[in-house]
Amino acid sequence: MPVSAGTSEVIKSFGLEKYLLELEVDGLTVVPPEVHGITPQVIDQMVGLLLNYAESMTGSPFSLDKGPEKRLHFPQPPNGLTAAAEEPGQFLIQQLAHKNRLFRDLAVNPVAVGLMGCLVGHKAVRFSSHNSFIKWQGDYGYGPSLGMHADQTAQPLPWGRTALTANTNWCLTEYSNEGGCLAYVPGSHRFGTPAQFPQAVRQAVPVEASKGSMIVFHGATWHGAFPRKTPGLRLSIANYYRHQAVTSQEDFSGSFPNELAEDCDDAERFKELCGFSDRFPYQKQSEKVPTVLG
Repeated sequence: MPVSAGTSEVIKSFGLEKYLLELEVDGLTVVPPEVHGITPQVIDQMVGLLLNYAESMTGSPFSLDKGPEKRLHFPQPPNGLTAAAEEPGQFLIQQLAHKNRLFRDLAVNPVAVGLMGCLVGHKAVRFSSHNSFIKWQGDYGYGPSLGMHADQTAQPLPWGRTALTANTNWCLTEYSNEGGCLAYVPGSHRFGTPAQFPQAVRQAVPVEASKGSMIVFHGATWHGAFPRKTPGLRLSIANYYRHQAVTSQEDFSGSFPNELAEDCDDAERFKELCGFSDRFPYQKQSEKVPTVLG
């Protein structure tokens, strides 16, 4: 990754040499709570919120040890997933930053944003989306391919060394292979291509991490997920970032409420990452127009 004054400052401020080296070599690192500073109490608060949202969205209560208490189905199956619509094993809660200040504060966690800046560029990094994966036991998911992909696959080749997108995956429950954790191919961010098969599956390794950990990875890193084989839930928050030249998944600059952006641990950073002051895309005449003299 490019070394800049911003990167040097992040390294010195938080002691991130180990994690930056792993990002450089492997394309992924796991940052423990004692480094990023999010307390177990805050993690548990977010878990409670997500369980409530899951019930209100689906109609079924959820518990960490059992998963959904009622049988669920998708009226229409999501694109790209392989199992029958009547047997879901996960779904996505989107637009978390709209829902509660805890999620907005998480999105501007200084260690997370600092590492995103190291990957994408400290002046160029912006929000792309804030979502939560609610995942439970079952074969439903990505099938034999493990859903292996690179997040920046939509961007044209060739990819350079700088990440066009990058991800923080917050583990709100323990991540284990049997529990359906993230899968990735170490060093694949340096291949500079979308995931290639069958080697992406053959070379995939589990990302096992304790509750409260933050998994960080480059947008070119090949990754997916293993099926969950044990009862209960795997809960995570995927705060996804982008280079400002890349289109965001969620419309922050056009539709995110300013009053919510102000209600945050670091309102100025949140508004910057939303792109509120970016020159593009403009929504009205932005260039000066000459008028008749006199």
